[in-house]
Amino acid sequence: MSLKNTDRKNRWRNKTVAFRVSPEEDAQIEIAVQLTGLTKQNYITRRLLCKDVVVQGNPRVFKALRNQLATVIEQLQRIEAGAGVDDELLDTINLIATIMGGMKEDDAYGN
Repeated sequence: MSLKNTDRKNRWRNKTVAFRVSPEEDAQIEIAVQLTGLTKQNYITRRLLCKDVVVQGNPRVFKALRNQLATVIEQLQRIEAGAGVDDELLDTINLIATIMGGMKEDDAYGN
């Protein structure tokens, strides 16, 4: 018999919820999960229950932000060359801006 899967509040998570998404929707979900640093399960659960998704800065989140910003730069260069803007790019830019806006940087004086 396998171990019970419990969350931080010691609730037994024994229900499975599954749904289908398009490849484009899956890519957007994956980007959001990477940028928040949460597990996919925790990210989707928090979004479905209309709870705040709080990003905790760590090396994994930093790397995801760096990689997504590099992708955004490539897309902006493509747009500059005459291609159009797609909605997924705008969603990614908005998510990055929200995350970066919520991060607080300590200055040299510790404020």
